[in-house]
Amino acid sequence: MTPPDPATRRVRPNPPPGAPDLATATVDEHGVVTGWSEGAWRLLGYRAEDVVGRPAGELRAEQTLGDAAGGAGPCLVDEPRWSGRVALCHRDGHRVEVELLAQRGPVGDGSAGWLLVSAAPREPPSREPLSREPGAPVDRAFAQCPCVLALFDTELRLSRANADMQAATARGEDQMRGLRLTELVGRGESERVERAMREVLESGERLELETHLRGPGESHEHAWSVSLAPLTDRSGGLCGLCFAARDTTAEQEARQRLLLLNEAGERLGDTLDMDRIAQDLAEVAVPRLADFTSVDLLTFLHHGDEPPEGPLRGPIILRRVAHRSVLEGVPEAVVGIGGVATHPKYSPTAECLIEGRAVRCEVTEPLLARWEAKDPSRAARIREHGMHSVIVAPLRARGVTLGAAFFARHRTPVPFSEDDVLLAEALTSRAAVCVDNARRYLRERVTAETLQRSLLPQGMPDLTALELASRYLPSGAGAGVGGDWFDAIPLSGARAAVVVGDVVGRGVEAAATMGRLRTAVRTLADIDLPPGELLTHLDDLVTRLSADEKPESVGPFGATCVYAVYDPVSRHCAIAAAGHPAPLVVGPEGTADPLDLPIGPPLGLGGLPFEVMETELPEGSLLALYTNGLVDGRDREIGEGLETLREVLSRPAPSLEALCDNVLRALLPVRPDDDIALLLARTRPLPADRVTTWDIPADPAAVAEARRNTTGQLLAWGLEETLFTTELIVSELVTNAIRYGRPPIRLRLIRDRGLICEVSDASSTAPHLRRARVFDEGGRGLMLVAQLATRWGTRQGADGKTIWVEQDLSPD
Repeated sequence: MTPPDPATRRVRPNPPPGAPDLATATVDEHGVVTGWSEGAWRLLGYRAEDVVGRPAGELRAEQTLGDAAGGAGPCLVDEPRWSGRVALCHRDGHRVEVELLAQRGPVGDGSAGWLLVSAAPREPPSREPLSREPGAPVDRAFAQCPCVLALFDTELRLSRANADMQAATARGEDQMRGLRLTELVGRGESERVERAMREVLESGERLELETHLRGPGESHEHAWSVSLAPLTDRSGGLCGLCFAARDTTAEQEARQRLLLLNEAGERLGDTLDMDRIAQDLAEVAVPRLADFTSVDLLTFLHHGDEPPEGPLRGPIILRRVAHRSVLEGVPEAVVGIGGVATHPKYSPTAECLIEGRAVRCEVTEPLLARWEAKDPSRAARIREHGMHSVIVAPLRARGVTLGAAFFARHRTPVPFSEDDVLLAEALTSRAAVCVDNARRYLRERVTAETLQRSLLPQGMPDLTALELASRYLPSGAGAGVGGDWFDAIPLSGARAAVVVGDVVGRGVEAAATMGRLRTAVRTLADIDLPPGELLTHLDDLVTRLSADEKPESVGPFGATCVYAVYDPVSRHCAIAAAGHPAPLVVGPEGTADPLDLPIGPPLGLGGLPFEVMETELPEGSLLALYTNGLVDGRDREIGEGLETLREVLSRPAPSLEALCDNVLRALLPVRPDDDIALLLARTRPLPADRVTTWDIPADPAAVAEARRNTTGQLLAWGLEETLFTTELIVSELVTNAIRYGRPPIRLRLIRDRGLICEVSDASSTAPHLRRARVFDEGGRGLMLVAQLATRWGTRQGADGKTIWVEQDLSPD
């Protein structure tokens, strides 16, 4: 190198960082030397004022350095760090070969450039205990220590390094001697370790820390457990520092896998919603295991069907239920949530489902070419986002294949390992058990709901006394189907009964019990029992059912019920309740109020009476019966719900059906905790001209007068075709009342959809239908009546009994 002209010499800048034992220099992006250390002067013989400001390429003894520094050669342009052996030219002209470490970073005034470091030609000072006689046992033990071990002097410059340290940095001990840790492995996390090393030198205390460092040529960081300890000489003076590190990457990854499995166990088991379970699985896996995860289930699951028999065969149809990505909007997904995709037999998804094991594959060009031929859209997404590693794991539980989970990496450069496959299998196994539990629950729920709906009325009867509208909604998916039910029953004398009940418990058992109780109520109502007596008999039935339950049955057994009978002739309503909320009545003025009804105990306690409330309902009154699921819930108190129900019922609506919808809109929660049953009944009185009543003297001669009165009324109603049958029925019923009953005796004719003939007396003795023998003088009249009438029966009252007979007036 020609000495520079004094006129063109630059001011010498601050020397680059380095110890006197090191030759260091800094070079800017254009290859111009910007810093020159004393060690560099000793190495090449040039002083700083001779070199700074000149191209570094002039120092080369061959093209290698010119490419590296002067021309910013490929070795330095492509990599942030470079090391190797180069030949330099000494000032006196001889060739000097050195080990050179080049590192990109801020230099001098902070601008970008290169730091060049090489060992100076002076041996490091021999200090105790930082150096020992080569070949000594202690020296061999140091070199072969099964961890990364290095000794640093008080200036934090490396003095010795064992074999593991040399392997971790990919450099020999001579190449590293005199370098700082930041010069060995680059800045960043190593700066924090150097601060800790300086703290150990200042305090004289040992220090432990965890760090992540990336070695030369490695694509990802390793986790290290670092131990730092001060070193003293024989006199007790501080002479350096011991650096020991152990690679804990495998342990950290294993710990992270355990934490991931623990989180999955906590999240996946708290719901019976299959879609939610699948979404939780995707959220747990991204980003800690994969960059993109999708969960697809076989289509039979969401219908509550049984799994297909035998092994699966390709192609396989799956429904997407969840996916998640590190990218916003999940652009990797080929199908959206709820979409259906067909997976050919050759695909990894079909392979994992058919073979029942996880499949790991690296995305190669041959594999992509095969996908492009069969599934171009999927191949395009894989190529577009650079997916390079894939795991597909089956969701299998209790021998049933449920679906598959797809894990892919495209932002994480490290491909999936066998440990990742085991982790994916563990995650999908836990999710599969939860999905199978949800499947079994869904199947039972569908069965219970189907049973319950089949046992509920399929439609409201067309009654003269009441206009009806109803709603039934099962509870949300997490609660299970309950035993709520309702019914409307036509009774004799144009009367009608309405009933709403709620069985304790959920599932198929509750639905079956509800069916028993509804059948029992219809049977008891058919014999015209008053509300109080009907609930008493129902209470006995529930008590017997509870006693018959198996010991292993879980939960209490009981029910609540409210039963009301409305008479359109008298406009009276008789109501009794067993542990059930009192109905609300909306009067003609439009105000909704609960009935002041004495509530009896729930059914199943046994031995307690049920009081009956009788009230007169004006024409057009609205009776609202409901179960507590409508007004009670986790989001409100029952009083708040009842007040809302009163407000909604008080508002006018075009029809009862519209009013039912209004009630549900106002009170229905997003996910009901309990079943909801609602029954609205608007009263309709029977016109006075369709009812006729006569008092009958207790005289057999009055029978003829009763027939004449009946004939006259039938002619007035235009029912000439029923004259003969009705006269026969009236004669038989009135004669029996006079002969076997007690006065007062009353005959009543009601023209409804049928012709009803009723005869009442003060006796409680009810007639019994029997077949008369050949020589019997009686016993044929009631048999004849039963043959002529559509139906007949007896009902008891507070002041006696009533025998009623109904004839059908339809054209048939």
